[in-house]
Amino acid sequence: QVQLVESGGGLVQAGGSLRLSCVASGSIFNINAWGWYRQAPGKQRELVAAISSGGRLNYGDPVKGRFTISRNNVKNTVYLQMNSLKPEDTAVYYCNQVGGDGLRIPLAAWGRGTQVTVSS
Repeated sequence: QVQLVESGGGLVQAGGSLRLSCVASGSIFNINAWGWYRQAPGKQRELVAAISSGGRLNYGDPVKGRFTISRNNVKNTVYLQMNSLKPEDTAVYYCNQVGGDGLRIPLAAWGRGTQVTVSS
C-alpha cells in the first residue's frame, strides 16, 4: 500500500517561493508517475502538475510557467518548486501516484497534505 508524506508548506508573501516534497513508500517509485494536487477551501481538488516515469510533464493552466515538478528516484521523492506565488495558490497540497492518458487520475490513498498560504 502506497504511503505519502508531504512537507514544505508554509506562509509566504505574494511573489515568494516554496518547495514542496513528497516521500512515497510502498510502491516501486521509479516506474510510476507522480503528481501534485491542491484543494482550496470550498473548491474541488485539482491537478497542479504531474511527471511520468520517463519525465513527461503535465501542468495545470493556472501554474504553467511558475511551478516545476521534479522527481528523485533514489530518494523516492517528488518535488514541487513554486515560484511567483499568488494568493490564489493558497490551498492544501497533496501528492499521489497518478495514471491515465493525461496523468490526471489519482491511484492511491491521500496523505495529509501540506498547507500553503500566500498572503497579499
